[in-house]
Amino acid sequence: MTIGEYVQRQAGVDKRGGEPLSPRTKAGYLTATRTFFRDCQEWEWIPRRFDPVRALATPRSVAALIGPNPRVIADGIWAKLLWAGLNVDPEDFPTNTYGLCYPIELIRAVTLTWLFSGLRRDEIARLRMGCIRWQHDGFPIPGDSDEVLAWDAVCLLDVPTHKTGTSFTKPVDPLLGKAIEAWQELRPQQPKMLDRKTGEQVDFLFAHRAKRLAKTYINTAVIPSLCRKASVPTADVRGNITSHRARSTIASQLYNAKEPMTLFELQAWLGHRSPESTQHYAKITPSTLTKAYTEAGYFARNVRTVEVLLDRDAITSGAGANGEPWQYYDLGHGLCSYSFFEQCQHRMACARCDFYTPKESTRSQLVEAKANLQRMLVSIPLTEEERAAVDDGQSALDRLLERLAEVATPAGPTPNELRAEPRRPLPLTVRSPPDPTDRKCC
Repeated sequence: MTIGEYVQRQAGVDKRGGEPLSPRTKAGYLTATRTFFRDCQEWEWIPRRFDPVRALATPRSVAALIGPNPRVIADGIWAKLLWAGLNVDPEDFPTNTYGLCYPIELIRAVTLTWLFSGLRRDEIARLRMGCIRWQHDGFPIPGDSDEVLAWDAVCLLDVPTHKTGTSFTKPVDPLLGKAIEAWQELRPQQPKMLDRKTGEQVDFLFAHRAKRLAKTYINTAVIPSLCRKASVPTADVRGNITSHRARSTIASQLYNAKEPMTLFELQAWLGHRSPESTQHYAKITPSTLTKAYTEAGYFARNVRTVEVLLDRDAITSGAGANGEPWQYYDLGHGLCSYSFFEQCQHRMACARCDFYTPKESTRSQLVEAKANLQRMLVSIPLTEEERAAVDDGQSALDRLLERLAEVATPAGPTPNELRAEPRRPLPLTVRSPPDPTDRKCC
């Protein structure tokens, strides 16, 4: 089935006519058909001969193609729209015989609400008088916006009952609060009107001449005017720029900011009942994903680099082939001359075997003082216990030492045997008493 097939109304499908149906549309048609046959069976219009849920289930191949796909506006285009919204002029919007259809203060407030609040168009049209509040450190601040901004206050927006939940409050930019308060001061007294969603008589914020703002005003007037002022097209690769795409764009930018909002914080800011709904709006950008992957340190977690000293004189003279040490692994506290250091089980907890040379020893100083030394870095993969010793600290290192206590070192003895061996006493030099006949003693 293709777009425009088996339909009577062709308006809006002339450009896409003949294209294949999207997976979401296919699933919607199957859902409607299942519901139809299920109701016919429940109302006993037809006999129950099959199960609509099983017979008309959405195929896996179609369901696998359905997933979150927020139609985010590109950052460059969105930045231009923000600039145009912050600099709106009366000549930017369509007029009638008597001038602007709405006062410029109302237009400016509606424009900034669309650009900064992340609300649906129905929620914007149903905002009520007094929806802006100012707080500082959790306490309300009375006064106009110019006074409260000096307190470094937070602007809060009261959102009425909406599509999926009850009313809630969210923080917004102070610029939006100032624009709404500017319109509230000039808004003429108007009668209360019926809110069809709640059945209440309320004072709508965006109302003029006893008529509330049309829900289509943003799509038909605000967005085309901003695109014209910013010199950007009204459509991009993801389709037409609509009022609901701003909601996805703002949510994705908050989710990918330098100090991003968590998924649950973004859920509360958007007013969703479930985080699954929020996932359809928040999209991780490739740059954010690349930064997170880099900071995770996957390669560095599994591989550590150790500095190696290569004695080029020992290599060129052939002494290395005769068994003389020619490479030394720098352990920080000493040098290890074991050629297969990456295979040594004691590399993270050196047992000070015969291959070990302390840094303070004369031999180590002689090695580092050689002129013909080449310093290199070698990458060594670490086991789980060794990674824990590096990441977790002394407690993990103590566990590693305990496990390796009876494991033989490259020189042969175990760490316990090395600790049990008596230390070799240093040779003592006995000095004879001075000769009184020696003239040097006088």
